[in-house]
Amino acid sequence: MLVAAAGLVGAVSVATAAAPNSLGSLEQQRRGAVLELYAFDSRVTAAQARLGSLQHQADVLRAQQVSLQQQLGATRITLKASQHQLFDNLRRLYKQGDVSALAVLLGAKSLDDAVSQLDTLTAFTNQSKQFVSLSTRAAHKLVHLRAGLADRRSRIDAAVSEAQRTVNELLAARAAKLAFVSHLQHAEQLKRAQIQAMEARVQQAQQKSAQLTAAESDPAPQEAVDAPTPAPAAAPAPSGGRTITVSSTGYTLPGRTATGLPVGWGVVAVDPSVIPLGTKLTIPGYGEAVAADTGGAVRGNTIDVWFPSLAQARAWGRRTITITLH
Repeated sequence: MLVAAAGLVGAVSVATAAAPNSLGSLEQQRRGAVLELYAFDSRVTAAQARLGSLQHQADVLRAQQVSLQQQLGATRITLKASQHQLFDNLRRLYKQGDVSALAVLLGAKSLDDAVSQLDTLTAFTNQSKQFVSLSTRAAHKLVHLRAGLADRRSRIDAAVSEAQRTVNELLAARAAKLAFVSHLQHAEQLKRAQIQAMEARVQQAQQKSAQLTAAESDPAPQEAVDAPTPAPAAAPAPSGGRTITVSSTGYTLPGRTATGLPVGWGVVAVDPSVIPLGTKLTIPGYGEAVAADTGGAVRGNTIDVWFPSLAQARAWGRRTITITLH
């Protein structure tokens, strides 16, 4: 019976020793997935910013289109008025009959009358030329503006559609990665529960083995030896992340982090020997963050918190806070 108990202890111990390895693998996968999720967040933010810029350009183009339509309407009115004026001038010249310079001189009653009629004839001719030129330019401008507007509208609409498609694809990929992280967290919780159950079985087997050993060396009644020993209750699983007190400093350097990701809100530089890269953090006064960077001066219980502006980083300064690691 003692041999059987010892065998149980050995088997459970082997299973318990193997479990932390798989738990460590799950933790490593989860941290890697969190870093990838952060990268997706940065790409989604950039894609949404580009989409917003393109949509603004589209709004500006629509406003220009409205203004162009108003200009075209005014051009049509001017063109129609020019056509009417040209028609009136031609009709007046037709009623006058022969309008050559010689005819005007011969038919004039005086020199002043001849000069006046010649001036009138010249004015009609120049005005008719202006009407024709104005009408031609207005027609050409109308065709050119319509073609340019159609081309610009087509290109901006295609760019907006492409940007929207990119945002949708990134959001879908981010949702899939978020689901994967959630799956890993659930698997990690199950693995921890299994480890706790294994540890409880080891403790129970060890107590049973100790009782059997004591029974063989102590001539106690068989009933006392065989009396069952209640199994110890398994330790409850931690309900939240662990906390740690650190010295924090605000910084606002551009570029990329030590993990290759672009800097951004929520990036925290840590000492990986204290806080593993990829660990999710809750920072009082700052919010949710992720350990995604390192630094030469970041050693021990020290973190650097990223801010988008120097003023915000200076306002944060250096402060001692208690953060939560998830």
